[in-house]
Amino acid sequence: MFRPKLPTMPQPTGLVAPPTTVESNPVIPAVTVPAPAPVASTSSRPAVQLTSGGTLALVGGGAAVVLVVGAVLVSMLLAVAVTAASVAVCAVAVRSVLKDR
Repeated sequence: MFRPKLPTMPQPTGLVAPPTTVESNPVIPAVTVPAPAPVASTSSRPAVQLTSGGTLALVGGGAAVVLVVGAVLVSMLLAVAVTAASVAVCAVAVRSVLKDR
């Protein structure tokens, strides 16, 4: 009852052809052509240069992102802590009610 039933492989019916042989063709190596040398391209855009104001804005933006992400993570941790405390208080209350019965 608990043993799995394995299907049996059906036997082939009718004429069975013998396996055919595959003839291999000889491999002829192709002539390799060297790749062209890379050409250094000149960009029409100037390189990005940060001014002192741009650097200050970049640092300020990074600090703001870190503060926002930190606040979100701390609030999530606080939510978990409050939930755990409320579950613990409920457990104590239920235990005291059931103990009196």
